[in-house]
Amino acid sequence: MKQTPFYQQHLSLKARIVPFAGFQMPLNYSSGTLKEHEWVRTRAGLFDVSHMQQCTLSGKGAQQTLEYLTPTDFSKTVAMQAKYTVLLNSHGGIIDDCIITKLTGEKFLLVLNASRAQAGLSWIQRHLKNDTTLIPHIAGSPLLALQGPYAHKALENLLQNGITLNTLQPMHGFKTKIMGIDALITRTGYTGEDGFELALNTTAQKAQTVWHALLQDENIKPIGLGARDTLRLEAGFPLYGQDLTEEITPPQAGLNWIVRKDDAPFLGSHNIYVQQKEGVEQKRTGILLTEQGIARAGTAIFSLDGQEIGTLTSGGICPTTHQSIGQGYLKTEYTQPGTPLLLEVRKKRLRGQTHALSFLKNTPEKPSA
Repeated sequence: MKQTPFYQQHLSLKARIVPFAGFQMPLNYSSGTLKEHEWVRTRAGLFDVSHMQQCTLSGKGAQQTLEYLTPTDFSKTVAMQAKYTVLLNSHGGIIDDCIITKLTGEKFLLVLNASRAQAGLSWIQRHLKNDTTLIPHIAGSPLLALQGPYAHKALENLLQNGITLNTLQPMHGFKTKIMGIDALITRTGYTGEDGFELALNTTAQKAQTVWHALLQDENIKPIGLGARDTLRLEAGFPLYGQDLTEEITPPQAGLNWIVRKDDAPFLGSHNIYVQQKEGVEQKRTGILLTEQGIARAGTAIFSLDGQEIGTLTSGGICPTTHQSIGQGYLKTEYTQPGTPLLLEVRKKRLRGQTHALSFLKNTPEKPSA
């Protein structure tokens, strides 16, 4: 099992360590997942996301490569702007979802899911356009996420030259120094909160000084994978391997907003454009259990007349409302919010209903910050 640069810090904070995508990662710390979730929503949490695969795509064909492998138009993307998108297979299925930041006109930074690192890198390498180079960063390169209402104030305290973050637009970034360390800061994240991701270009030992400095702020606490999952579920964001797979297309996943509008060709574009025009048989939607119980991934979903209409792909207790929530794929005619349905939990069919994907009051439109 691999370790991130912050592994010893997790141990010293008595984190519960679990294997995840080939890394030893913190599931939660002494306060537990529920309190960590609440802390991010009200203060700010520090996440070690160094297990995610960073890579750089550069050269004259870099943009052309991305516009072939993803459904996204990068022609109007400016330097230091980030976009959430997906890598597609030849049928329009999703190989991985990722955030891509344009560093310069011919250079892009991609952050892939740890569980899809090798699949994603191999697929990109296989489809590189002329004069394009893919350089994977070293596994476990230091990457932190600072998420929550107090994130910008805590981070500003470490920045040099009096840099303020209020004017930085979501899904944009800049290069700077944090405590003398070269860093790329982007206003991105996957929790439904405002926040930032910090890619640190330094050694593990120096990266740890940033970790420790951020935790000196009384409003910042370390947060594990458990709360990261409940936060993204509450915000309605999909998780690759559960809510997104190579058999699921963007229209089915409710990701039409990432698909370019000019009908330009890309991998799987024919199938995707047909689905956008004619509709899909099943679609990702939010699910709320209205009876006592907890519905987990794999739960079968039925209409009130007993017809099986879908499956829950993610599910659990919402720490904010203490209700059982989830998301899954239903026959499209049942996806209107408020539609009553039944979920089979422990051989009992419990009442529920469809819901918007996000369960937050201030619903984020996109997985950004």
